[in-house]
Amino acid sequence: MAIREVKATRSELMEVKKRIKLSESGYELLKKKRDGLILEFRGILERAIEIRERMGKESAEAEEKLRDALCYEGSLAIESSALAIEDEPEIVIRSKNIMGVVVPIIEATRVEKNAHERGYGLIGTSSRIDEVAKAYERLLETIILAAEIETTMRRLLEEIDKTKRRVNALEYKVIPELKEIARFIQFRLEEMERENIFMLKRIKAKE
Repeated sequence: MAIREVKATRSELMEVKKRIKLSESGYELLKKKRDGLILEFRGILERAIEIRERMGKESAEAEEKLRDALCYEGSLAIESSALAIEDEPEIVIRSKNIMGVVVPIIEATRVEKNAHERGYGLIGTSSRIDEVAKAYERLLETIILAAEIETTMRRLLEEIDKTKRRVNALEYKVIPELKEIARFIQFRLEEMERENIFMLKRIKAKE
């Protein structure tokens, strides 16, 4: 067996071992990323549950105030007050990075207003209509916050799922296959070494 073939096989073995080391290092980093993302997700999930509960409570309160106002003021007064509002909320979407995942930060201005900013006159309207407006403004702020949190959760879940697939691929496919290749090359190297030794012994025996 030619010596250059032995050298080539050793070079292949070194290359495979290098790939195993890189894969194992990548595997450990991805596991840490996965665990970190899961921890972040759990924290946000707790906040999302709180916001959902708050949103449900505020929605029920707003509907109750609207029913009261409809009973005492009538639908025409409420519709007139709603049409008088001209200043719409401004939504600004920025972003932040959570462990490589870009998630939104949704900021809203001019959502909750005072009575003078709503556009309808204080004369001719009652405090009930003002309470309805306040309740729905609070609800809108909570809905905007819920949208930010739930979008963040969805993106984190997508990244967790993608990272899990990569971790599993490395653990159950890539690394075992590379180790199997390394074992085969090692076996072949040992076999070639034995053949070389046998050939050298035969050459010496003939001398």
